Amino acid sequence: MNRLLFICALLLLPATASATISAGTDGRLNWSVRSTWKLDVKPLDFVQSLDNRKVFVLGNDARVHVFSQDGTLLGSIPVDRSTSAIDIAPRGEMLYLINDADNTYTALDVSVIQAIDISGAPVMGKADAPVTMVIFSDFQCPYCSKTLPLLKQVLDHNRDSLKIVFKHMPLPMHNMAEPAALAAIAAQNQGKFWQMHDALFASKPLTREKIDQAAQQIGLDMARFRKDMNSPETRQKLARDMMDARRAEVSGTPTLFINGRRVTNRSEQAIQQMIDQELKKASDSKKNS
Repeated sequence: MNRLLFICALLLLPATASATISAGTDGRLNWSVRSTWKLDVKPLDFVQSLDNRKVFVLGNDARVHVFSQDGTLLGSIPVDRSTSAIDIAPRGEMLYLINDADNTYTALDVSVIQAIDISGAPVMGKADAPVTMVIFSDFQCPYCSKTLPLLKQVLDHNRDSLKIVFKHMPLPMHNMAEPAALAAIAAQNQGKFWQMHDALFASKPLTREKIDQAAQQIGLDMARFRKDMNSPETRQKLARDMMDARRAEVSGTPTLFINGRRVTNRSEQAIQQMIDQELKKASDSKKNS
């Protein structure tokens, strides 16, 4: 049975039938059904991302329906009725279409708008700004430090419309990234996150001694700083940020989102274009309300 016939059979099985093939063995093979979904359209083709997070199904309604791994519909992309086959990039960030009527190939950028929890996170800019840029960052990441001038320049050009929110994502290969993140959270408790942020990025190479020096340099209460840095509450806050990163499918730093949309081009022009698009959406929404 080819993959298309298999997916049609699997996805269109009635609820009672799925129980009959829930598990089985044959020779050296063993299998079990992980999930079965009921589709509202006839599937013509499908593909799944390598990380198993998304499934793309080409339906007979001239749309590609994108599902999460638990079968939740994330949205649908309209395509030409003659689209005969689809494929995707490894994480589903690109969708490829083959049209056998006019012999065309089309590549589409695809992204999921992420709902990122920013409660309690440090904010630079106006708290009520209509556009939110979230950055997942690592204080030992050289690419993160190189992004700082760009972010400050973008903020300078959008003072009334943009706020930047910092989320921690210390990478496991950076041995000082986690202590630095804990130190920054401790500094935030004293209202000096952004001063500590700049001091940590300026400390190269980053060491525990330099973290302490940075805290002293910005005038922190050192007894409180050391207590907060090692508290369970600080570790819980860091863990929440890292969980938010996983939910948003963040695998590296720096990763930026503008109103939940992942930034794939970190040039100033491309970021400004995304900000302008979000401002236009907000303006259009007000007019229509």
